[in-house]
Amino acid sequence: MGKLGEYEIKVTEYEEKIVKLTAKIEKMEENPDGYSESERNEIKIEIKQVEALIVDLQLSINGSTAVLKSLRVQITVMVETLNRLEKTYDKNLILVTRREYLKVQLQLEECERRHQELFYPNIGSCAHTGITKLSKPIVSQLNAHLNAGYKFGGWGKDSKPIPDRESMYWYSGYTSASIIDIRFYTNYKNLILRNHFQHHSLQTSWRGTGTNFIFRDNTLYYQINSPFGLAKLNFTTMAYESRVIPKASSGFSYAYFSSQNFDFAADETGLWVTYATQQSAGRMVIAKINEASFGIEEKMETSIYKPGVSNAFMVCGTLYAVRTIDTITEEIFYKYDTKTKEETYISIPFERFQEKYSNLHYNPADQKLYMYNDGYYVQYHLWFNHTAVATTTTAPQVLLT
Repeated sequence: MGKLGEYEIKVTEYEEKIVKLTAKIEKMEENPDGYSESERNEIKIEIKQVEALIVDLQLSINGSTAVLKSLRVQITVMVETLNRLEKTYDKNLILVTRREYLKVQLQLEECERRHQELFYPNIGSCAHTGITKLSKPIVSQLNAHLNAGYKFGGWGKDSKPIPDRESMYWYSGYTSASIIDIRFYTNYKNLILRNHFQHHSLQTSWRGTGTNFIFRDNTLYYQINSPFGLAKLNFTTMAYESRVIPKASSGFSYAYFSSQNFDFAADETGLWVTYATQQSAGRMVIAKINEASFGIEEKMETSIYKPGVSNAFMVCGTLYAVRTIDTITEEIFYKYDTKTKEETYISIPFERFQEKYSNLHYNPADQKLYMYNDGYYVQYHLWFNHTAVATTTTAPQVLLT
């Protein structure tokens, strides 16, 4: 492994440590009298230890290339973040330092943004042979309702943002597998502050079910039950539209929750939906959606049984299926290449933050996985095997339904 790869791993590891430290201090903020002086001192020691690790990494970078200079800037930001974290940690100020915690989280987001610019300059390219690993879960915070009972929902960014909405985040959550409203935030700061600029409630007759919805091109794509099928709400025109997929069955859902019959996904090649049918004996079917007509262009049947899958997502025209290994571990265990029609069993384990999750989707705009994990906003960085020649994808021309 080259030096740049080693730095990448270390930077990601230290970012995760900062997130965990922030989470610990937030717990202290909620119950300041529940911690002893020795426990507070342990937190201070942890802060110093992480700072020492990052300073050591900073000193190890002696190159003069533009890339290493950028990395030095990034690590300097991380050191400043830790300094701020230590300064805000004071047992006499625990109840009034929420604003400082926000600054820490924003600094971390800035670190991640610079990390993306440095290590993933070709976002949107499919010049790789697939995913090789995931980061540990990066936890932003509890949902906008401040209620862990809102276990069903999703969050993320627009996978094909319209102008001036590139930084926008969205969130929709509820106490059951339904979608009744959605909130929008101008940027990460306002997401963390829970300061939405728009809160829209779906019309009663257009409320959705299930939790595998996504937001793309200023449009919400989701499952509807009357009639059973696909639905979308275009927030530019405020027009609703629905489509029925013949033979799609409401009898097959993912392993965690019922009503996850249709799963929308977006990647570098466009918009997709997966489902199962009685004719496929519950095996997953992948369908490519024509975004203009909201019709199906192409269908492919896989060999995996949908109720045995926790969730799935698309990257560069390849379906990745996930299953549960144990109480803290998920595994990407299968992939299906829609270009070659080849399927492969793989093993890419990754860690969950909480026990169950209701929404998992990939965003090609930043190459991250977004998970709604028992009411918490969670995301993952992805690593790819960059050994292939860049590929181009031509959309099929025949409209089947």
